[in-house]
Amino acid sequence: MSFDYHQKTKHSYESIRNSPNHLDWSLQPSALKIYNQFEDIIKLDGKSDIHNFIYRLGGITAKKTYPGTEYFLRTLPSAGALFPVEIYFQVREVKGFKDGIYHFDVANSSVKFLYALDGDGVESAFNDNRAVKGFIILYSTIYYRSSWKYKDRGFRYCLLDCGHALGALEASAYLYNHACVIRYQFDKIMLNKAFGFGDQEFFLSCGILGIPKTDRIETFNMHLEDINPQFERNEMIEMAYQDSLDLISCKSKYTFSEFSFHKEIFEETIFKRRSIREFTTSTITKASYETVLEIALKPVMSDCDEEVQLYCFVNAVEGMERGLYLNGKCLKEGDFRQKAGYFCLEQALGRESAVTFFLTTRSQNYQSAYQKAGIIGHRIYLLSEYLKIGCSGIGAYYDDETKAFLQTDEMILYGVAIGT
Repeated sequence: MSFDYHQKTKHSYESIRNSPNHLDWSLQPSALKIYNQFEDIIKLDGKSDIHNFIYRLGGITAKKTYPGTEYFLRTLPSAGALFPVEIYFQVREVKGFKDGIYHFDVANSSVKFLYALDGDGVESAFNDNRAVKGFIILYSTIYYRSSWKYKDRGFRYCLLDCGHALGALEASAYLYNHACVIRYQFDKIMLNKAFGFGDQEFFLSCGILGIPKTDRIETFNMHLEDINPQFERNEMIEMAYQDSLDLISCKSKYTFSEFSFHKEIFEETIFKRRSIREFTTSTITKASYETVLEIALKPVMSDCDEEVQLYCFVNAVEGMERGLYLNGKCLKEGDFRQKAGYFCLEQALGRESAVTFFLTTRSQNYQSAYQKAGIIGHRIYLLSEYLKIGCSGIGAYYDDETKAFLQTDEMILYGVAIGT
């Protein structure tokens, strides 16, 4: 059924022109959720490793102001700067925190204490319900923030944005010197109710940084009230979420991917990362391209790892023939700049980049596959900044025409362009 959703939300040359999207910017929903009714706050002051770990998950790095509007830049990119992903976490036996449930109050660079654990916890939503000493980071999406602009296709962006959030978690965990396991298999419906989400918000995934204990957690007694102020229901997105909840034949991957970045420079990279707006058509080095590809293809530790392919339009890489590549192997040589730009809804980004990637899958597990594409996209973003080249994510493309050129029947999940 999630495949039906993907089919129904495809872009084509005709659909873009026949269904223009006119926005009333005065109705844009807020990208910041604030639990004003809770007063127990921990300010993230940057003076401890734990505070820095949390802030890197999605903290504000800059503010952009334009006539009549302003928006924030954060440690993770978001389509249209809409930021539909919210971050909650459970803490158990962590110095400086009471055992309980917290919300990352991005607007105030703080975390709010929502609920005190009393023999219960979110572990009850997992098949392996052993208590976790450490962090369980929970990611939800308020889908109207994306569907307000992107309509039915908004769920795709929610999943990609959540993948980027998981990528930010992976990066922060690396600097925190702690392994992180991503989980997609847990009782999301139960947690949606416990957090009081109603129809407006729902959980997509979580990351665990902790050590399982011997005691089992059987219940979770928290009951919050919904506080989302602006909402317009989208039945297609709600159905797509429900249809893609049950995961099929998941293969777990617990291979730890080792990174070897200079940590101070990588820390700066996280805070300096931006989406480039235009490329110069200049070349990048073969070493830069190979480094990006190597890191992008490293395993992602999760309980439902899906195979995602990287098709690469190599437009301007020193020492490489121009052409179409798959996971680093040349499929056909040629100058395909114009085609890459056309497939990206005729955007110059796809045409003028040094490399334009398209991420594809034939997975039946829509949510986990799409989020993995976001994780890979986030790795490419950070590696590009680390290597002093630019990057831009491209969530809109002509689905069928791109598939036809790639000669694949797989779903197109994401486009990412890099260059200078």
